[in-house]
Amino acid sequence: MSKLSHAQKHGSALNGPSMRKEQGIRTRVLLVAAMVLIIAGVTSGSLLLVRHRLQAQVAGDLSGDLIQSVKTFQDLQAERMAALERENALLADLPSLKALMTTSDPPTIQDGAAEFWKVSGNDLFALADGNGHVVAAYTKGMLNDPGLRAGLEVLLAAPSTRYLVSDRLFACSVQPLYFGSKETGTLLGYVISGIAIERGTVQHISEPTGVEVTFMSRGRTVASTLDPSLQLGLAAQPGFSANTPQAPVSVRLGNSRYLVAMQDLSSSASAPLQLVVLKSFDPAERSIRRIDHLVLVAGLLALLLGSVLMMALSRVVTRPLEELAEGVRAFGAGDVAHRVPQHGTYEVQQLSAVFEGMRDEIRQANRALLESERLATIGRMASSVSHDLRHYLAAVYANAEFLASERLSSQERAEIFADVRTAVYGITDMIESLLIFSRTGIAIHRSPERMSTLLEHATALIRTHPDAEAVTLVTRYGDPMETAVFADGKQIERAIYNLLLNACQSVRAVETKAEVMASLEAREGQIILSVMDNGTGVPEKIQKSLFDPFVSEGKQKGTGLGLTLAHRIAAEHGGEVILLSSRPGETIFQMKVAQEPGVVSGSVAIKRDKRVAE
Repeated sequence: MSKLSHAQKHGSALNGPSMRKEQGIRTRVLLVAAMVLIIAGVTSGSLLLVRHRLQAQVAGDLSGDLIQSVKTFQDLQAERMAALERENALLADLPSLKALMTTSDPPTIQDGAAEFWKVSGNDLFALADGNGHVVAAYTKGMLNDPGLRAGLEVLLAAPSTRYLVSDRLFACSVQPLYFGSKETGTLLGYVISGIAIERGTVQHISEPTGVEVTFMSRGRTVASTLDPSLQLGLAAQPGFSANTPQAPVSVRLGNSRYLVAMQDLSSSASAPLQLVVLKSFDPAERSIRRIDHLVLVAGLLALLLGSVLMMALSRVVTRPLEELAEGVRAFGAGDVAHRVPQHGTYEVQQLSAVFEGMRDEIRQANRALLESERLATIGRMASSVSHDLRHYLAAVYANAEFLASERLSSQERAEIFADVRTAVYGITDMIESLLIFSRTGIAIHRSPERMSTLLEHATALIRTHPDAEAVTLVTRYGDPMETAVFADGKQIERAIYNLLLNACQSVRAVETKAEVMASLEAREGQIILSVMDNGTGVPEKIQKSLFDPFVSEGKQKGTGLGLTLAHRIAAEHGGEVILLSSRPGETIFQMKVAQEPGVVSGSVAIKRDKRVAE
């Protein structure tokens, strides 16, 4: 049977509101969206590629500038140190200075050293005795520097040291003073001259390439061209130590990103010392942003023009498809005379021809399908109902004949009347189940109810049922106020009744004590009823069709509608019925009902993997 014949059967649904809500994306929208995504992807990819290439180039250029700045510092410092060495050598050869050092009197040396400091014009001047102890030390601009003498003694102890690190940074030259020649004379002491490395000095390094220069010692800035606020941020950066690699790295200071290179000068300094050279990414990033804007504008123009062109093209392609879809909907609604399009692309014309040829076959097949489904439904219901109805009527007929006998005692008549009443109750339950089954889906009448009360009512009815004889039935729930729902109480009570009856029928065959327990709990806006029995469990072969109507297994009576009705009633109240566990000795059903009416949808799918129906 063709699938289209089934669609024809439900033609009214195809044209209803639910069908319109389930419509997919229009082809023209899909084409335009695909084109937009392609252009957007190409534009984004171009932006990323261009930005990546430019950033790589910028990083390379900045690295070159940093390396050039370090080389500039090395060259400049070499010239300054050579000049300082020459000046200090001339001072060391002055006879008057040697005569001063021969006095070996510290106060005399200190007084005389002041004149030599003024003559030298250097930022630092110091004299030390032959044992390397500083006797006199003078600096410009700083009267009291507690670390100066200690640093000078480090310079004297390490001949290769050229930088003195105290509160200021000095490039120093140390020359010995000899009485006589250097080879045969007597060592009188040492003369030390130094040039302060300050902001003006480091600017000579930064000006050629526009970089920022900082000298750091133990996390402290001793000379820098950076703004003071950025100096603090640089000192707080992790990893700036004597072991920091010289390869340029990127850091963020304030609102700007910098490329930073470092040269360790600790080996030639009286304390750990690093030369840190930085260059901002801001000018390069401004240029990159301008290029990004140009690429973005070009992408937007391409997007606009491409969208207009694609919309026009998609209209030509999709219009015949829309007409064909309209023809399919009209056929689904029963309009077999609606014309299908004969224009459009080759594929659309072929599809129209095939569809037009199928319409007659679909109508004929649909008639046969409807008839077969009707007969099958009637057959299943008749097979189930007729067997049970004959069973009950046979009991009524047989017992009616017994009642006609005059030899029966009062007790025997009462027993026969009880059997007749049981058969009548069975017929009544069967008819009521069929009526409820036929009415499911019709608007229900909700009112405030308590699930605990409905459970007690259903339990009381079950206790009078013959199938509950010798079954221990226990109910458990907490505060009844917590089980409040807004529901159709009569239907919910019927659903609970069906679940309990199903459990009682399942435990009748067990050899141990038959037990059924029902419990209630409130959880996440739902009331959950759990029904547990110690029966043999659900036969595996009917678990997939458990909630189908007229499905029953291993029972002498019942229409097979009990669990079907329970599930449909729960679905109409925003919940469901599921089989939580099924094994010999423990079978648990759960029925969930929404507490608030706003969550009731009636569209919860029936789970066809659970238990035996009544």
